Amino acid sequence: MTDYAKSRTRMVDNQLRTNDVTDLRILDAMETVPREKFVSASKRPVAYIDEDLPIGPTDSGRYLMKPHIFGKLLQLARVGSNDIALVIGTGTGYSAAVLSHLAASVVAVEENADFVASATEVFVELCIENAVVVEGKLTEGLASEGPYDVILIDGAVETLPEAIFEQLKMGGRLVAIEGTGGAAQARLYQRSEGGTSARFGFNASANLLPGFAKEKEFQF
Repeated sequence: MTDYAKSRTRMVDNQLRTNDVTDLRILDAMETVPREKFVSASKRPVAYIDEDLPIGPTDSGRYLMKPHIFGKLLQLARVGSNDIALVIGTGTGYSAAVLSHLAASVVAVEENADFVASATEVFVELCIENAVVVEGKLTEGLASEGPYDVILIDGAVETLPEAIFEQLKMGGRLVAIEGTGGAAQARLYQRSEGGTSARFGFNASANLLPGFAKEKEFQF
């Protein structure tokens, strides 16, 4: 039988700490949240490998991010204990569950109804009371519950709708992995009175989140 507690400790020690995730709150949160609860039974024995892990049916195209990439993305966001956070594309809820240990409250939007139901069930099992997953279109975010101090995009994007940036508070941060393949980068956006600034975070890769691909351009 797999000892998941030991697997979590190894994940933190061998994947997060060795990849410059130094925020103790993030390390503690990722050592606490049982990642295996957010994947199918067949994937639980490999829940802690440092790879993108498929969730749901094989054709869903949805994944949990590599643990160290996810940890670094959280660190880039500088989540405060009083922050209100939004997760876009949380899938079965793992990212929102980890964020619930860092922020005051978490709202996650997910367009797959089966994932929403699964996440809600696991949150009840884990007694997570400051996070909720709601069904909605990923590219629209969730303006009705905003504005937010932090927005985390749980997957790679090629384009980000302006409507999502508008859901940030002044001073709010958005983190996302932009691009696909070897050229992809994690970036931090921050909203201010003068507009939204962006800066490079680190080189990263993740699977493309549905709805965030660039439209194909016609070429002569």
